[in-house]
Amino acid sequence: QVQLVESGGGLVQAGDSLRLSCVASGRTFSSAPMGWFRQAPGKEREFVAAISGSGGATHYQNSVWGRFTISRDNAKNTVYLQMNSLKPEDTAVYYCALRRGYMVATTVADYGTWGQGTQVTVSS
Repeated sequence: QVQLVESGGGLVQAGDSLRLSCVASGRTFSSAPMGWFRQAPGKEREFVAAISGSGGATHYQNSVWGRFTISRDNAKNTVYLQMNSLKPEDTAVYYCALRRGYMVATTVADYGTWGQGTQVTVSS
């Protein structure tokens, strides 16, 4: 069974950058799409970005388009989320997730394995 561990969160100021990492262990995940989601206090978990198994296809939530970049290194079993020009509204716990199927997807129900999350706080 795959386990996912996120890291890289922290407290930053508006306009700063962070890079989140998610390492998968248990088995290789090179064929599975991966996603990043976030959940702010009092809100539902929402899609942020997703990437195909090969890394050739990506998809983003509109609000992060042009600021966030998802990538992966299958040799290291790691997926990344580079976050630039951070805004206070990006504050949330960020989760990485392993897709159940083989196509890039954007809903929580399409992902079967989740990490424990990493807190990102952006001050104004």
